[in-house]
Amino acid sequence: MQVVTLGPAGTYSHRAAEAVADEVDFEGSVTAIVEAVADGERERGVVPIENSIEGSVTETLDALTEHEVSVHREVVTPIRHALLAQGEAFDVIASHPQALAQCRTYLDDHYPDAEREAVASTAAGVERAREDAAVAAIAHPDNAGGDLQLVATDVQDRDSNATRFFVVGPPGEASRAGAKSSVVIYPNANYPGLLLELLEPFAERDVNLTRVESRPSGERLGDYVFHVDLDAGLYERRAKAALEEIESVVEEGWVRRLGSYDTETVL
Repeated sequence: MQVVTLGPAGTYSHRAAEAVADEVDFEGSVTAIVEAVADGERERGVVPIENSIEGSVTETLDALTEHEVSVHREVVTPIRHALLAQGEAFDVIASHPQALAQCRTYLDDHYPDAEREAVASTAAGVERAREDAAVAAIAHPDNAGGDLQLVATDVQDRDSNATRFFVVGPPGEASRAGAKSSVVIYPNANYPGLLLELLEPFAERDVNLTRVESRPSGERLGDYVFHVDLDAGLYERRAKAALEEIESVVEEGWVRRLGSYDTETVL
Protein backbone atom coordinates (compact mmCIF):
# COMPACT_ATOMS: atom_id res chain seq x y z
CA MET A 1 0.00 0.00 0.00
CA GLN A 2 1.22 3.47 -0.88
CA VAL A 3 0.93 6.33 1.62
CA VAL A 4 1.34 10.06 1.02
CA THR A 5 2.27 12.58 3.71
CA LEU A 6 3.92 15.96 4.23
CA GLY A 7 7.36 16.16 2.73
CA PRO A 8 10.21 16.28 2.26
CA ALA A 9 11.66 13.14 3.83
CA GLY A 10 12.61 13.39 7.48
CA THR A 11 9.51 15.15 8.84
CA TYR A 12 7.59 13.85 11.84
CA SER A 13 4.79 13.14 9.37
CA HIS A 14 7.23 10.92 7.48
CA ARG A 15 8.03 8.98 10.68
CA ALA A 16 4.31 8.44 11.32
CA ALA A 17 3.72 7.37 7.70
CA GLU A 18 6.53 4.78 7.87
CA ALA A 19 4.51 3.02 10.59
CA VAL A 20 1.66 2.66 8.09
CA ALA A 21 3.44 1.55 4.90
CA ASP A 22 6.91 0.92 3.49
CA GLU A 23 6.28 3.08 0.42
CA VAL A 24 5.86 6.77 1.29
CA ASP A 25 5.39 9.64 -1.14
CA PHE A 26 5.18 13.33 -0.34
CA GLU A 27 2.97 16.34 -0.96
CA GLY A 28 3.59 19.95 -0.04
CA SER A 29 0.45 20.55 2.02
CA VAL A 30 -2.17 18.81 4.14
CA THR A 31 -4.89 20.03 1.80
CA ALA A 32 -3.19 18.43 -1.20
CA ILE A 33 -2.90 15.11 0.69
CA VAL A 34 -6.57 14.99 1.70
CA GLU A 35 -7.72 16.10 -1.74
CA ALA A 36 -5.63 13.41 -3.45
CA VAL A 37 -7.13 10.71 -1.22
CA ALA A 38 -10.68 12.03 -1.67
CA ASP A 39 -10.24 12.03 -5.47
CA GLY A 40 -8.94 8.45 -5.47
CA GLU A 41 -5.47 9.44 -6.62
CA ARG A 42 -3.88 8.05 -3.42
CA GLU A 43 -4.75 5.00 -1.31
CA ARG A 44 -3.94 6.53 2.07
CA GLY A 45 -2.76 9.81 3.50
CA VAL A 46 -1.16 10.63 6.86
CA VAL A 47 -1.94 14.11 8.19
CA PRO A 48 -1.31 15.81 11.57
CA ILE A 49 -4.51 16.53 13.46
CA GLU A 50 -3.42 17.79 16.89
CA ASN A 51 -0.36 18.65 18.96
CA SER A 52 -0.42 18.41 22.74
CA ILE A 53 1.10 21.90 23.11
CA GLU A 54 -0.08 23.91 20.12
CA GLY A 55 -3.51 22.30 19.72
CA SER A 56 -5.38 21.34 16.57
CA VAL A 57 -3.94 21.70 13.06
CA THR A 58 -6.51 23.98 11.46
CA GLU A 59 -5.52 23.16 7.88
CA THR A 60 -6.34 19.51 8.56
CA LEU A 61 -9.70 20.37 10.14
CA ASP A 62 -10.64 22.51 7.15
CA ALA A 63 -9.51 19.85 4.67
CA LEU A 64 -11.63 17.22 6.45
CA THR A 65 -14.61 19.56 6.06
CA GLU A 66 -14.04 20.39 2.40
CA HIS A 67 -13.23 16.86 1.19
CA GLU A 68 -14.96 13.57 1.99
CA VAL A 69 -12.51 11.01 3.37
CA SER A 70 -12.49 8.39 6.11
CA VAL A 71 -10.21 7.98 9.13
CA HIS A 72 -8.69 4.50 9.55
CA ARG A 73 -6.05 4.84 12.26
CA GLU A 74 -4.59 7.27 14.72
CA VAL A 75 -0.81 7.40 15.07
CA VAL A 76 0.69 9.27 18.02
CA THR A 77 4.32 10.39 17.76
CA PRO A 78 6.16 11.80 20.80
CA ILE A 79 7.98 14.92 19.65
CA ARG A 80 11.68 15.10 20.50
CA HIS A 81 13.14 18.20 18.92
CA ALA A 82 16.85 18.81 18.44
CA LEU A 83 18.79 21.87 17.34
CA LEU A 84 20.95 21.04 14.31
CA ALA A 85 23.54 23.18 12.54
CA GLN A 86 26.88 23.03 10.78
CA GLY A 87 28.53 24.70 13.77
CA GLU A 88 27.90 26.59 17.00
CA ALA A 89 27.51 29.98 15.29
CA PHE A 90 24.33 30.80 13.36
CA ASP A 91 21.99 33.75 12.94
CA VAL A 92 18.75 32.06 11.85
CA ILE A 93 16.74 29.14 13.25
CA ALA A 94 14.40 27.58 10.68
CA SER A 95 11.61 25.07 11.20
CA HIS A 96 7.88 24.48 10.88
CA PRO A 97 5.89 27.18 12.75
CA GLN A 98 4.57 24.65 15.27
CA ALA A 99 8.07 23.32 16.00
CA LEU A 100 9.32 26.87 16.60
CA ALA A 101 6.37 27.47 18.94
CA GLN A 102 7.00 24.19 20.78
CA CYS A 103 10.57 25.32 21.54
CA ARG A 104 9.77 28.96 22.30
CA THR A 105 11.09 29.03 25.88
CA TYR A 106 14.32 27.25 25.01
CA LEU A 107 14.97 29.61 22.09
CA ASP A 108 14.15 32.69 24.19
CA ASP A 109 16.60 31.55 26.88
CA HIS A 110 19.49 30.36 24.69
CA TYR A 111 19.18 32.19 21.36
CA PRO A 112 17.18 35.37 21.99
CA ASP A 113 18.87 37.27 19.14
CA ALA A 114 18.53 34.59 16.48
CA GLU A 115 15.95 35.21 13.75
CA ARG A 116 13.22 32.55 13.62
CA GLU A 117 12.26 31.53 10.13
CA ALA A 118 9.02 29.59 9.53
CA VAL A 119 9.25 27.05 6.71
CA ALA A 120 6.91 24.40 5.32
CA SER A 121 8.21 21.51 7.46
CA THR A 122 10.92 20.51 9.92
CA ALA A 123 12.67 18.73 7.04
CA ALA A 124 12.64 21.94 5.01
CA GLY A 125 14.42 23.60 7.93
CA VAL A 126 17.02 20.83 7.83
CA GLU A 127 17.57 21.48 4.12
CA ARG A 128 18.09 25.19 4.84
CA ALA A 129 20.65 24.32 7.53
CA ARG A 130 22.55 21.99 5.19
CA GLU A 131 22.69 24.67 2.52
CA ASP A 132 23.66 27.60 4.75
CA ALA A 133 26.03 27.51 7.74
CA ALA A 134 24.32 30.63 9.14
CA VAL A 135 21.07 28.68 9.56
CA ALA A 136 20.19 26.14 12.27
CA ALA A 137 17.18 23.84 12.20
CA ILE A 138 14.78 22.35 14.73
CA ALA A 139 13.91 18.77 13.79
CA HIS A 140 14.17 15.16 14.90
CA PRO A 141 17.74 14.28 15.96
CA ASP A 142 17.91 11.50 13.34
CA ASN A 143 18.29 14.27 10.73
CA ALA A 144 21.86 14.90 11.94
CA GLY A 145 24.70 13.59 9.81
CA GLY A 146 27.10 14.77 7.15
CA ASP A 147 27.83 18.45 7.70
CA LEU A 148 24.92 18.77 10.13
CA GLN A 149 25.68 18.18 13.81
CA LEU A 150 23.57 18.02 16.95
CA VAL A 151 23.95 21.30 18.80
CA ALA A 152 21.38 20.37 21.47
CA THR A 153 18.79 17.66 22.05
CA ASP A 154 15.37 17.67 23.73
CA VAL A 155 14.86 21.38 23.16
CA GLN A 156 11.05 21.14 23.25
CA ASP A 157 9.51 23.08 26.13
CA ARG A 158 7.59 20.06 27.46
CA ASP A 159 8.54 16.39 27.53
CA SER A 160 4.86 15.52 27.12
CA ASN A 161 4.93 17.02 23.61
CA ALA A 162 3.27 14.65 21.14
CA THR A 163 1.41 14.90 17.84
CA ARG A 164 -1.63 12.90 16.70
CA PHE A 165 -1.84 11.89 13.05
CA PHE A 166 -4.85 10.57 11.16
CA VAL A 167 -4.49 7.90 8.50
CA VAL A 168 -7.15 8.87 5.95
CA GLY A 169 -8.65 6.86 3.11
CA PRO A 170 -11.49 7.15 0.57
CA PRO A 171 -14.92 8.00 2.05
CA GLY A 172 -16.48 4.63 1.25
CA GLU A 173 -13.94 2.76 3.39
CA ALA A 174 -14.80 4.17 6.83
CA SER A 175 -14.83 1.56 9.60
CA ARG A 176 -17.28 1.43 12.49
CA ALA A 177 -14.88 -0.69 14.57
CA GLY A 178 -12.43 0.91 16.96
CA ALA A 179 -12.19 2.43 20.43
CA LYS A 180 -12.42 6.02 19.18
CA SER A 181 -14.42 7.81 16.49
CA SER A 182 -14.42 11.19 14.77
CA VAL A 183 -17.33 13.07 13.24
CA VAL A 184 -17.85 16.44 11.57
CA ILE A 185 -21.11 18.29 12.24
CA TYR A 186 -22.36 21.23 10.18
CA PRO A 187 -25.61 22.62 11.65
CA ASN A 188 -26.10 25.31 8.96
CA ALA A 189 -27.86 27.26 11.71
CA ASN A 190 -27.12 29.57 14.62
CA TYR A 191 -29.46 30.08 17.57
CA PRO A 192 -29.34 30.07 21.39
CA GLY A 193 -28.88 26.58 22.77
CA LEU A 194 -27.66 25.03 19.50
CA LEU A 195 -24.35 23.81 20.92
CA LEU A 196 -26.15 22.32 23.92
CA GLU A 197 -28.45 20.42 21.55
CA LEU A 198 -25.40 18.99 19.76
CA LEU A 199 -23.65 17.87 22.96
CA GLU A 200 -26.54 16.63 25.12
CA PRO A 201 -27.17 13.45 23.08
CA PHE A 202 -23.64 12.28 23.92
CA ALA A 203 -23.86 13.19 27.63
CA GLU A 204 -27.25 11.48 28.01
CA ARG A 205 -25.75 8.23 26.71
CA ASP A 206 -22.51 8.45 28.71
CA VAL A 207 -20.33 8.98 25.62
CA ASN A 208 -17.14 10.81 26.56
CA LEU A 209 -16.01 13.54 24.14
CA THR A 210 -12.23 13.92 23.99
CA ARG A 211 -12.19 16.91 21.62
CA VAL A 212 -14.73 19.47 20.41
CA GLU A 213 -13.41 22.04 17.94
CA SER A 214 -15.23 24.73 15.97
CA ARG A 215 -14.06 26.13 12.65
CA PRO A 216 -15.66 28.83 10.46
CA SER A 217 -17.67 27.24 7.67
CA GLY A 218 -16.67 29.95 5.20
CA GLU A 219 -20.31 30.37 4.21
CA ARG A 220 -21.04 33.43 6.37
CA LEU A 221 -19.85 35.18 9.51
CA GLY A 222 -20.86 33.32 12.67
CA ASP A 223 -21.47 30.02 10.85
CA TYR A 224 -19.44 27.11 12.19
CA VAL A 225 -18.47 23.48 11.60
CA PHE A 226 -17.84 21.28 14.64
CA HIS A 227 -15.20 18.55 14.80
CA VAL A 228 -15.89 15.98 17.53
CA ASP A 229 -13.82 13.03 18.79
CA LEU A 230 -15.55 10.48 21.02
CA ASP A 231 -14.50 7.53 23.13
CA ALA A 232 -16.82 5.05 21.43
CA GLY A 233 -16.98 3.04 18.24
CA LEU A 234 -19.59 3.87 15.64
CA TYR A 235 -20.79 0.27 15.95
CA GLU A 236 -21.97 0.97 19.52
CA ARG A 237 -25.68 1.59 19.99
CA ARG A 238 -25.09 4.58 22.24
CA ALA A 239 -22.94 6.31 19.60
CA LYS A 240 -25.37 5.50 16.79
CA ALA A 241 -28.34 6.76 18.80
CA ALA A 242 -26.56 9.99 19.73
CA LEU A 243 -25.63 10.75 16.12
CA GLU A 244 -29.12 9.95 14.86
CA GLU A 245 -30.56 12.43 17.36
CA ILE A 246 -28.02 15.05 16.28
CA GLU A 247 -28.97 14.50 12.63
CA SER A 248 -32.56 15.33 13.53
CA VAL A 249 -31.32 18.60 15.08
CA VAL A 250 -29.24 19.64 12.05
CA GLU A 251 -31.81 18.93 9.34
CA GLU A 252 -30.56 21.95 7.37
CA GLY A 253 -26.96 20.74 7.62
CA TRP A 254 -25.17 17.39 7.82
CA VAL A 255 -23.25 14.92 10.00
CA ARG A 256 -20.21 13.21 8.50
CA ARG A 257 -18.96 10.05 10.20
CA LEU A 258 -15.23 9.94 9.50
CA GLY A 259 -14.90 6.48 11.04
CA SER A 260 -13.75 4.54 14.08
CA TYR A 261 -10.14 3.63 14.76
CA ASP A 262 -7.56 2.54 17.32
CA THR A 263 -4.41 4.35 18.43
CA GLU A 264 -0.78 3.36 17.81
CA THR A 265 2.22 5.10 19.33
CA VAL A 266 5.38 5.46 17.21
CA LEU A 267 8.64 6.52 18.87
